[in-house]
Amino acid sequence: MARKRANEPKTAAALRSPETLTEAEAIRLAQAGDAAAFEFLYQLHGRRVYALCLRMVGNPADAEDLMQEAFLQLFRKIGTFRGESAFSTWLHRMTVNVVLMRLRKKSLPAASLEETTEPDEETGGPRKDIGAPDLRLSGAVDRVNLERSIEKLPPGYRTVFVLHDVQGYEHNEIAGIMGCSVGNSKSQLHKARTRLRELLQEEARDLARQERQVAKTQGSLPD
Repeated sequence: MARKRANEPKTAAALRSPETLTEAEAIRLAQAGDAAAFEFLYQLHGRRVYALCLRMVGNPADAEDLMQEAFLQLFRKIGTFRGESAFSTWLHRMTVNVVLMRLRKKSLPAASLEETTEPDEETGGPRKDIGAPDLRLSGAVDRVNLERSIEKLPPGYRTVFVLHDVQGYEHNEIAGIMGCSVGNSKSQLHKARTRLRELLQEEARDLARQERQVAKTQGSLPD
């Protein structure tokens, strides 16, 4: 009898095939301390959490560490999940907080998410286009310069830009993740895109300057 009990699965999730276990069931079991259910959630959400961390910090090793830290926080706090929002939104909010805490410890400049939404500073026009798709960025630069410029954005700007333009979240979802208003999310995205265009223009000017320098050097060489 004792031997038979020892051979029995130790968790409820272990009795279920991953194909039949739903996210809601896994959450409930993980909240009860079921290790297999927590592993199911890790496998279900780990890739996207890692992608979010990588986009925010730009370093694979740091992103891996932050993903592990985020799931450690999840392990500790999953009992507080009440289903008032989608689990993925709740998890990504936790992940964003973990990353922002790391960035603050590194003393990087962070933009406040509670800045007042204002009209465009250059045109003074209305705010109706804030948060609309920015087609001017599409195909304007190569991927390397774009990635490098995204990494140079202040953390607050970068977070909203990544969530909206890279991860595909809507502003109401970002507001839930970041704990800010929809208007602030749109404002941050507008400012992030404005700053990103400036950074891309700086990259283009630097490249043109380097090309001119190379051409000047080559022109001064004797035949």
